[in-house]
Parts: sequence; C-alpha cells; structure tokens
Amino acid sequence: MADLSSTKVTVASGVVDVAAQAVAAASGGDTAPVGPGRFLYVNNGSGASITVTLSTPGTVSGLAVTDPAYTVAAGKHAIIPLANVFRGATGRASITYSAVTTVTVKPFELGS
Repeated sequence: MADLSSTKVTVASGVVDVAAQAVAAASGGDTAPVGPGRFLYVNNGSGASITVTLSTPGTVSGLAVTDPAYTVAAGKHAIIPLANVFRGATGRASITYSAVTTVTVKPFELGS
C-alpha cells in the first residue's frame, strides 16, 4: 500500500487543481489521512466502472461495520469523505480499488 499525502485546499486562497496533483492508484491499495474536512478525489479514466472500498475497522455492539464501496463510472470523478470511522491502527484509512489502470487519486482537506 502506498501512503498518500494530503493537499490542503484553503477557502481564502481560492481553487487548487487537485486533479493535476493526483497520482496513480496503487494495485495493492493506498492509505490516506482521515478526519473532518478530508476527502479522496478519484478520477476513473478507464473504460469501465470501478469500485473504491474503504476499510471500516470499528465495531458496534461487537458487530463489524460493513466497509462502504463507492462505484465510480467510466470516465467520471468522485469525491469520497475520509471520515474518522475509517481510521485504522496506523491512524489512516485503508483504500482498495477493483481496478487501477488509468485511475488516479489524491486526498485533500478543506481548511481555512
């Protein structure tokens, strides 16, 4: 897994081209920082839909929480929240992809 670094997008400074900073999704998955105002940008440049899955390591009343899976259509972009519920033992979210060919990703956070 590759540890992705986050880009801060400040409200005061205007627009940041997150897509230009995106990197290739790793075939073994990636990790990203989590917390309020943090998101994962996904660009699916392939000709088929992909699924992005985030690991949810916690439990509720002793039952595992289902890992959410997000479908990103061919040629489309997605913004996926990186909430604290995805915080693993390393303090980061574990992210996997059903395919990585022509898929790019970039975590970012909104701030002031």
